[in-house]
Amino acid sequence: MNTQEIRANGVSHAHRAPRPEYTLYFSLILIVAVPFALVGWVNRLVRDRRLPEMGPFARAWREATEITPEIFRP
Repeated sequence: MNTQEIRANGVSHAHRAPRPEYTLYFSLILIVAVPFALVGWVNRLVRDRRLPEMGPFARAWREATEITPEIFRP
């Protein structure tokens, strides 16, 4: 089975150790995402008048975790 067949069938490859480029991009995206997540968190706090489920840092971490792998997809 070649790599194109593996990708087409939805079979994922083994987990790889993060490379320095991945860590760099993840860190930069996280740094940029934190202020936006903080603003969104405060907005939800004011609008809903209760604490949101996720804190601002957890939200920024989730966004960085979702965005960074997209950069390295072939």
